[in-house]
Amino acid sequence: MWGKTVSVIEELVIRDLSKTFISSQGALSVLRDIDMQIPQGEFVTVIGPSGCGKSTLLKIIAGLDAQHEGDVTLDGEPVRAPGVDKGFIFQEHRLFPWLTVEENIAANLSLKHREVRDKVDKMIHLVHMDGFAKTYPRQLSGGMAQRVAIARAFIRDPKVLLMDEPFGALDAFTRAHMQEVLLDVWLQNQTTVILVTHDIDEAVVLAQRVVVMSAKPGTIRTIVPIDLPYPRKRSSTAFLELRREVLNQLEAHMVEAHAVISAPLNDEGGR
Repeated sequence: MWGKTVSVIEELVIRDLSKTFISSQGALSVLRDIDMQIPQGEFVTVIGPSGCGKSTLLKIIAGLDAQHEGDVTLDGEPVRAPGVDKGFIFQEHRLFPWLTVEENIAANLSLKHREVRDKVDKMIHLVHMDGFAKTYPRQLSGGMAQRVAIARAFIRDPKVLLMDEPFGALDAFTRAHMQEVLLDVWLQNQTTVILVTHDIDEAVVLAQRVVVMSAKPGTIRTIVPIDLPYPRKRSSTAFLELRREVLNQLEAHMVEAHAVISAPLNDEGGR
């Protein structure tokens, strides 16, 4: 594997995964023949054009969508429903407005237990929220609220953490800071992370592998290993070369997609 030493046990395995939506207008193939093996503790980012099925893929891995072809297994067990072994962070923080920062992080865990209190305090420190334990979500900025959401997800020690464009609504400066916070927490916990993004820099700065997808239907175009140490310098030659490789793959897909759309119809209505 790339980037760091990981267990030889492939914790998350996706085999021949396909997803089709049926509507009054017919069948729409969203994902086709997705195959991935992600060892415990690996950080993977998924990038691709809008409509390539990135979010659908996360929902299937999370057990939120069981209507698909193919298999998804976690620790050898089929994924058929949501569970505490799978965490999910959305673009919106989804904190409980009536709970404080520490209560949100500990949600469903009792702060009366010393072990829980210690874990919450550690997470508050890891996400740079010292001094805000008693603060309510309405008093937080977007970036601060998302830090709390990250802490809440990691404190439960999920086997895999799924993140659907968690920093998409943040400004560039806050986004870069949040990426640093996420890496700090991940390096401490070594949880398997799959993060969907539209941002090439984000994909390369965070991941050990970048999964580049094509659309209509969503397929894996290529997987780019990012064999760079953390933290990564965005201006380094190695970083820029890997960024260019991911960009080239995305641009090649757009050229191919445009060629298909522009191709003339044959006598039978096909291309």
